[in-house]
Amino acid sequence: MERALVIGASGGIGRSLVSALQGRGAQVTGLSRSGDGLDVTDEVSIIKVLAAVEGLFDTVIVATGALEIGAHKPEKSLRALDPAALAAQFALNATGPALVLKHALRLMPKDRPVRFAPLSARVASIGDNALGGWYSYRAAKAALNQLIHSAAIEVARSHPQAVIALVHPGTVATGFGAAYIGNHPTVTPEVAAANVLAVLGGLTQTDTGGFFDWAGKRISW
Repeated sequence: MERALVIGASGGIGRSLVSALQGRGAQVTGLSRSGDGLDVTDEVSIIKVLAAVEGLFDTVIVATGALEIGAHKPEKSLRALDPAALAAQFALNATGPALVLKHALRLMPKDRPVRFAPLSARVASIGDNALGGWYSYRAAKAALNQLIHSAAIEVARSHPQAVIALVHPGTVATGFGAAYIGNHPTVTPEVAAANVLAVLGGLTQTDTGGFFDWAGKRISW
């Protein structure tokens, strides 16, 4: 039986990922800050919560993140750039998922396929950035991409069948960024979860360290 670990299981996409995985017969462990005290901005909490998890997992997905943190909203101009907002974005959207990989590595098998995927965002792409703005969120997600890409190179040495990839789930109709959707086409959390799982299922070891959209197409760094 497939075993899956979902970090951020109380969020819109996280809940749908848990349901979708269970629907295909997987045994799912879902962890979150609200339900289990796993705060990805606090390494001590990551260590504590993951230390209580036993066994090996075939799939690990990190579905945490935020576009707005506290009173800080996406910047429309350079004048709005705030060091505190930038630091908060890095802690949640970049450092957090990387620390999950650091401490979840012991839960990933070395002798068979395993997939680890944090959710990234197309706005992290430097090559695809034609509009500017959203400095903190863009930079944090771009940093996440670099952290995970680098980690994938190292992890491949100890886990040769691992696929570690960044997945953009599309624009999802959740409370995460409802005020910023505008005219962008959206999908439900259920559709986003199905897309993410389909992308992961289609990747091979040659794709590890890559950045993919909801349809499985590579996104420019």
